[in-house]
Amino acid sequence: MRDRPTVPSPPPPPSPGPAPPHRTAVRAALVLGTCSVLLLVLVAVRWHPLLALDGDIARATHRWAVREHAVTRVFRVLTDWVWDPLTMRLVCATAAVWLVWRRAAWWTVWWLAATVALAALVQQSVKAAVGRPRPVWPDPVDSAHYAAFPSGHALTATVVCGLLLWLLRRGGAGRALRRTATAVAVVSVAGVGVTRVWLGVHWASDVLGGWLFGALLVVLAVLVYEWPRDRPEPPARRRG
Repeated sequence: MRDRPTVPSPPPPPSPGPAPPHRTAVRAALVLGTCSVLLLVLVAVRWHPLLALDGDIARATHRWAVREHAVTRVFRVLTDWVWDPLTMRLVCATAAVWLVWRRAAWWTVWWLAATVALAALVQQSVKAAVGRPRPVWPDPVDSAHYAAFPSGHALTATVVCGLLLWLLRRGGAGRALRRTATAVAVVSVAGVGVTRVWLGVHWASDVLGGWLFGALLVVLAVLVYEWPRDRPEPPARRRG
């Protein structure tokens, strides 16, 4: 009895690979945008559970700030000098100078400057629209101006650190440098939020709003940069 010829089985369907970068960024923007708008609405309508939670956190941290003088002094230095929005913008300006000097990356520099300027505009516009008052204490340990929501310190730190981390990854920086920069960025973004609440100049939801709006701006800026395709940077200039 003769063997029947074997019929080759069809190849298995290709397994779905990771989502394209643009699609992932769009999804992230939708999630961050939804969360930002939701928090903005809850703050604007003065949703009682949110206000109660903000008040509980603010009262607890203010008691600690009044009692722990040394910690409060350190936090004031950090928030006024190290993580101040002006300092963050100067860090961004330094990176821009390096990009022009080493890579002649003018388009990237303009994109970076425009994003940071847009962040300042969004921050002030939302503050003016919401008009949320800052915490008021009989024994304040620090003071601040303008409306409370969102935190300008948290928003600016998130935008600057997020943009620079993305540029490091895109530019092919070494693993050690990227890990160090990521650690510094995480400490800076989280730390500035803690200091603003500790010093009694922001509610906790102000800081959360700054983080959300800042992350949203970073994702949108990356989408703009990479649309419709990646823009290769000129090779680094040879020196000497």
